Amino acid sequence: MRNIWAFAWGVLVAILGGLIGLGGAEFRLPVLVSIFNYRTLQAIIINLMVSLVTVTFSFIFRSGIIGLDNVFANLTVIINILAGSLIGSSVGVNYATKINEKTLNRVVVVFLFFLSFVLIGHNFIFSLQSWQLPNLLRIGIVFVAGIVIGIFSSMLGVAGGELIIPTIIMVFAIDIKLAGSLSLAISIPTIIMGLYKYKSHKRLKEVKSEQGFIVSMASGSILGAFIGSSLLRYIDSSSLYVILGVILLLSALKLAKLKPAT
Repeated sequence: MRNIWAFAWGVLVAILGGLIGLGGAEFRLPVLVSIFNYRTLQAIIINLMVSLVTVTFSFIFRSGIIGLDNVFANLTVIINILAGSLIGSSVGVNYATKINEKTLNRVVVVFLFFLSFVLIGHNFIFSLQSWQLPNLLRIGIVFVAGIVIGIFSSMLGVAGGELIIPTIIMVFAIDIKLAGSLSLAISIPTIIMGLYKYKSHKRLKEVKSEQGFIVSMASGSILGAFIGSSLLRYIDSSSLYVILGVILLLSALKLAKLKPAT
């Protein structure tokens, strides 16, 4: 029965993410902690695993619309951000595995609050004009941004699209739809790096007994991502970001009130 609920929540969360072109991991994390009662670090690792599946299939679903040739044409953008995000992912894992569960829970809550405000202020962020910067300065800014994104990814188990997409749009003046696909291309290796670092810290064994749960939620996430992507054309995305931002804010508030499991 638990795996059935995992599948159902996987579908629902991925629909939310699919509607705005994200993996939905920021909504999945509070569900894993508050509903399925995983410890914070366990929830982060499971979230990374499910996020990897979701983001990969989202990239596949979008490839027929955006075109892989357009993605490869912007390979320098991907490499620029990826160089920083891989470093940030390693830093985030090192920090997450060294601090105690209570502190980690607080850090996660702060990150979720920040992401909720990013979603709520999404329209304002995207209304800003792209920055006219010298190439060297642009590379430096994006590299640092990549480090921050990598830390977010590994410490929350998320793909980081909420931060990657605005960065690409403002720094490189790239269309939002293409930026979404570039974000997914950056997220896949970033998540893999996070999982590799957790494995090197011998933390994947903490979720070894949860393989059935992970497969069920990942399967639901694939279906949900497809449904969410299909529904996107029928829903006003401007108000949707605000609604989902409020949902995430309420989830963060609920998570803040929970005592980490021991």
